Amino acid sequence: MALILSATAATAEPVTILALGDSLTAGYGLPEGQGFVPQLQAWLTARGTDAAIVNAGVSGDTTAGGRARLDWSLTPEVDAMLVNLGGNDLLRGIDPKASRENLEAILSEARVRGLPVLLVGLEAPGNYGPDFKQAFDGMYRDLAQTHDADLVTSFFAPLTAQIDDPSARARLMQPDGIHPSAEGVALIVQEIGPRVEALAERARQGS
Repeated sequence: MALILSATAATAEPVTILALGDSLTAGYGLPEGQGFVPQLQAWLTARGTDAAIVNAGVSGDTTAGGRARLDWSLTPEVDAMLVNLGGNDLLRGIDPKASRENLEAILSEARVRGLPVLLVGLEAPGNYGPDFKQAFDGMYRDLAQTHDADLVTSFFAPLTAQIDDPSARARLMQPDGIHPSAEGVALIVQEIGPRVEALAERARQGS
């Protein structure tokens, strides 16, 4: 009987997903409970998905920063990773080759540990030039393919069709024009949520 109860308890453990990111993950500028991770957690819970999201978002972090803190962020209970880095590399104009190398190291470590990954990308604006944009945008696709990671092409994809309208932009983005509002985050979560559910299922199946 004790063995049966122990096995049942183990089965009931939620999947733990580490959300490694920057201010977009951390919930910069938003009230407590309205950032990306708490809204995503609430979305998953409402749908009955047994997953716990660990907020490892650090405002201002680059891909190099995420790489530097990866080892101590990956505690033994972590079953999967959501990686959302690159925005600060973009803002600082860091060579995409360096960003790619850092993301490569993060995904490689996840693969060594047998952790499935959802890689969340960004798209560079055209003012960086066509070569920069091609290298930056393409690194997410290439790395996801190489490391068998699921890919969300752009964190902001659910908002891009609307924020050209000034009134919509005022609702969906914070005044800095960089970070989404709570309403904007809600739209992003609706888009990314099913991919996180799939990530949790991959972790549950041990793939």
